[in-house]
Amino acid sequence: MKKFVGVLAASALAAAAWAAPAQAAEVRIGYSIAKTGLFAPAAPSQINAYNLWAEQVNARGGLDLGGKERRKVKLIQYDDQSNPGNAVKIYEKLITQDKVDLLLSPWGTPHHFAIASVLERHKFPMIGSTASSVQLRNMKPGNIWFTTAAVADKLATAMVGLLQTAGVKSVAVLTNQLPFGQENKKFLMPALKAAGIEVLVDADYPPNIKDMTAILVKVKAAKPDGVIGLAYPGDSILYINKAREIGIAAKFQYLLVGPAIGFFRGMFKGAADGIVTLGHWSPHGDNARSKAFYAAYKKKFKQEPDYLDSVEAWVSVEILEQAVAKAGLDKDKLRQAISTGTFDTIIGKVRFDGVQNAVTPTGFLQIQKGELHVVWPKDRQTAPLAPKTGWK
Repeated sequence: MKKFVGVLAASALAAAAWAAPAQAAEVRIGYSIAKTGLFAPAAPSQINAYNLWAEQVNARGGLDLGGKERRKVKLIQYDDQSNPGNAVKIYEKLITQDKVDLLLSPWGTPHHFAIASVLERHKFPMIGSTASSVQLRNMKPGNIWFTTAAVADKLATAMVGLLQTAGVKSVAVLTNQLPFGQENKKFLMPALKAAGIEVLVDADYPPNIKDMTAILVKVKAAKPDGVIGLAYPGDSILYINKAREIGIAAKFQYLLVGPAIGFFRGMFKGAADGIVTLGHWSPHGDNARSKAFYAAYKKKFKQEPDYLDSVEAWVSVEILEQAVAKAGLDKDKLRQAISTGTFDTIIGKVRFDGVQNAVTPTGFLQIQKGELHVVWPKDRQTAPLAPKTGWK
């Protein structure tokens, strides 16, 4: 019996020895995402981008670690329930308990803002995606970067240019009380005033709003040329439903976040035509990487990517992969590579000035005949801006 137990013990040790290299061969990459709660409708487009990337990396033999070796990647995901406080706990756990090698970003500005202190405390670099913040940019953190060009101060200037192109003289501004909406409003209102564009309705509303009737009745009565909805996905859906029902007739109608998600156009069909939204990417351009991403996403998920969130998430992993290929997994070397490098992505070349994408111009998309086109800036247009002409 003693011999038998000894054989078993030796076998177990041998198995453990064989198992250890296999476990070490993985690059563990963690993130949290809002699978439930207020922001859940936006999560699949970001999750899909991450999963597609991991699948492609592993099909290529794994992640290139500084040109020395390749390792397969394993994604570790937790539901933060749309709560930034939960995201803080999750990223702390990913770093200290799960011992991940790399981090991907959560969804939304509040979550990025919340976890910035965790990244700084642990000196753990992370490329952000579906977020931007002038306030965080001004704090000059050293371990987070934003792929988006949609920063509130730049957005305000671009929006005024777009409104002037559309001949808009008056607007209604409807603002979600979440930080991204409020920060956009902070810069937009003085920019509108300076441009001589009159604000006929100025209404803030809570993130969990269930009925926009009262607000939109005021908008209809005011008859503005344009409606600027600084909205998130849930309230963008509410807006379309009620604006169509009431008959908002403004020739320019903008919703900050939501219309770029694939299901949005499927939900509203022709009624969504003419809606303008945030974004600077379209598959109608001539970027080969862009076309390959679009085709692979459609093939795997049987739907289009989110032209904003899927794209930003994909750009973040493109940059991460290229930085790791140069620096490996060493955090200091990786931070340096991200901060100083220039990266090839589906939105073109990207490099960072501090925390911000310093190359990609701020852009807007418009739904036209069921497709999303870049309408601003003019030198990147895939179609000219068109007025919204009713609700089909």
